[in-house]
Amino acid sequence: MKIAVSGISGKMGRTIASLIIQDSIAELSSGLVRPSSGLEGQDLGEFLGFEKNHIFATSNLDEFVQSADAVIDFSSPALSLEIAKKCAQYKKVLVCGTTGFLDEEKQKFSSYAQETPIIWSSNMSLGVNLLTNLVEKVAGILRDDFDVEILEMHHNKKIDAPSGTALSLGSAVAKGRNVDIKNSGVMARVGKEAKRNKGEIGFATLRGGDVIGDHTVIFAGEGERLELSHKASSREIFAKGAIRACIWGSAQKAGFYSMRDVLN
Repeated sequence: MKIAVSGISGKMGRTIASLIIQDSIAELSSGLVRPSSGLEGQDLGEFLGFEKNHIFATSNLDEFVQSADAVIDFSSPALSLEIAKKCAQYKKVLVCGTTGFLDEEKQKFSSYAQETPIIWSSNMSLGVNLLTNLVEKVAGILRDDFDVEILEMHHNKKIDAPSGTALSLGSAVAKGRNVDIKNSGVMARVGKEAKRNKGEIGFATLRGGDVIGDHTVIFAGEGERLELSHKASSREIFAKGAIRACIWGSAQKAGFYSMRDVLN
C-alpha cells in the first residue's frame, strides 16, 4: 500500500515516514514540503537516514496525492482542508490527526468524506483511545456527583490549546453524562468570581519543554479522587496508529471515521 506523508520535514512527519519505509505492508510514495523549504526533489530515503530510494519530496499537492493509495496528514487546518479536497477528488484514503479546526472548518473537512474514506482523530494512539472509552464509562457511572477536571501538557511549540485530545476527552465526559460539552466546558478560571459550578467540565493547559503529550482526567468527589492518565513518551505510537488506520481505511466505503472505528 502506497502512503504519502504531509509535513515530512517536521518531527511527526519524519517519524511516520521512517516507520513506513520499515513497514512490511506500507510503502512511502511521496512527502509534501513547503515550496520555500528548499527540499523540493530531495530523495526521501536519504533525507530520513536510509539508503536512496528514488522517492522524492514535492510541494505539488496534486502530484503528492496522486502518488498514493492513502495520505497521512498531521499539519494545519488550512492545509488539511486542501489535502482533504484533493483526496476526495482523486478518491484517496485520508488519515488526519490535525487539531485546531473551527466548527465551520470541521464541517467542510468532514463533507469531503462523501467521496472517500476519511479517518480523523485528535490522537491516533491505542492507549488514548482506550482512555477515552474508559472516561466515557466512568463519567456515565459517577454523573455530576464527581467534579471533572482535564489536565494536559505538551511541548512549547504546540499552537492550539486545549489540545485536541483534551477536548475529545471532555466530549467523552459530556457523552457519558448525556450533556453538551459546549454548555458544560470551562476552558479557564481567572478572577475572583471563578468559583466552580456543579456539572462543569474543566480544562487546564500546560506548555513546556519537549513533552510529547500528557493527559489526565480527574474525577474529584467528597473524600476520594479518581485519576485516569495517559503519557506519551514516543511519537511512534501516533505514527503506528496512523499507518494502521490507512490499511483499515483501504477496505472501507466513503465515510467519516474515527480511530474508535479502526480499533473496533
